[in-house]
Amino acid sequence: MTKKITIEPVTRVEGHGKVTIYMDDNGNIRDSRLHIVEFRGFERFVQGRPYWEAPVLVQRLCGICPVSHHLAAAKALDVIVGAGTGDGLTKVGEKMRRLMHYGQFFQSHVLHFFHLSSPDFLFGIDGDPALRNIVGVAQENRELAIQGVMMRKYGQEVIRVTAGKKIHGTGAIPGGINKNLSIEERDELLNGPDPLNADKMVEWAQAAIDFFKHYHMNNKAMVDTFAEFPSNHLSLVRKDGAFDIYHGVLRAVDPEGNKILDDVDYQEYYKYIEEEVRSWSYMKFPYLKHLGKEKGWYRVGPLARLNTCDFIPTPLAQKAFEEFKAYTNGKPNNMSLHYHWARLIEVLHCAEEIRNLLQDPDLQNDDLVVKGTKQKEGVGVIEAPRGTLFHHYRIDDNDLIEMANLIVSTTNNNEPMNRAVNKTANDVMKGQQEITEPMMNAVEVAIRAYDPCLSCATHALGQMPLEVTLMNVKGEVVDKKFKS
Repeated sequence: MTKKITIEPVTRVEGHGKVTIYMDDNGNIRDSRLHIVEFRGFERFVQGRPYWEAPVLVQRLCGICPVSHHLAAAKALDVIVGAGTGDGLTKVGEKMRRLMHYGQFFQSHVLHFFHLSSPDFLFGIDGDPALRNIVGVAQENRELAIQGVMMRKYGQEVIRVTAGKKIHGTGAIPGGINKNLSIEERDELLNGPDPLNADKMVEWAQAAIDFFKHYHMNNKAMVDTFAEFPSNHLSLVRKDGAFDIYHGVLRAVDPEGNKILDDVDYQEYYKYIEEEVRSWSYMKFPYLKHLGKEKGWYRVGPLARLNTCDFIPTPLAQKAFEEFKAYTNGKPNNMSLHYHWARLIEVLHCAEEIRNLLQDPDLQNDDLVVKGTKQKEGVGVIEAPRGTLFHHYRIDDNDLIEMANLIVSTTNNNEPMNRAVNKTANDVMKGQQEITEPMMNAVEVAIRAYDPCLSCATHALGQMPLEVTLMNVKGEVVDKKFKS
């Protein structure tokens, strides 16, 4: 005897999805599910295409993080053209790609925090929904809104000068890049007029961390317990254990910090990761093979990256990282809302790396491409803003792609997002007979913490209405709420 609550679509995220929550007559949550309701099919779309088209084709998966797919595909094709893995490129090739990637991380994280999540912090989860949006942020805290807009603009300018344009660029090609960084482009980003310069971005990144820490201090109990649960965590790390979002080896830790996967060459990811299919979602459920479906699921993204790495190789972000780690006495942090804290530490790291790379003379070199003995198969793995991203391609004798396998970041986070939904639903809806807007938003806040790109699709403010219907076991409508 159950009631069914439907939240469709989930708002202030990239892509389209819905949540169903099943409640018995006593108000107990029996089950909850996050459904991904769009099918993209890019693994099929690229089959039969020349392999060198992949880095341009696959970035159409997403208008928010196209650089991540662009670079993951390029890294896979580096292997196919004989350039090796991440450290096989020329200095200018690797460093231009890194600069592009840091710009992508910077703008994506800023978009998520300031535009999609900060309304919940400024106005509260149960705040007036008419204000709880980016327009409300601009009215309430004009300085914060301007900061978010200008930081994202800066990140997009970094992408433009490295990839050729802000969205769906062509900078990375198999074996390297197709352009270097001119002196004019360097000076524009490094020393441009306030606020669009590297020093201001570092300053603002530090201020964003302070903003979250202030919110955390005033709402500690809620932030620390909201959608909190133990999990494994997986990411790339540099061979020496350093934080690295462009290249490295796979590492996973359990809820206590024990390494359950370490120093794994991502070319062999398929030996360690399996994907489960469930009938009610187009998105798969990955897990570590040796632990099985029940215990092998894991989180990826900012929280996971800070839980798996040993240190961050830039001084200001390292200092922030040490404070982050001290909060849990060095143990993995399993608090979902601390994703935002971790995300902002990554923003600071990217700002520092962008400033460092802009001063590196290697970016003006002309040796752009490396080629070697062609291979038939290659894997590219990169840390996208939302987490670890896998691209795997195999080509035939005619240089056409005959197999493609993509495990996107949000897919890796599928199981933990479902668990976050379930825990939040139990916390806020258990025993309740009437649906309230704050209850619905609380479930969405749990999902938003992961910054999911639910189908690698774009979304638009004001065009994603939310309707929740509560029905009894006879199918009769008990309560219905709607918000635009």
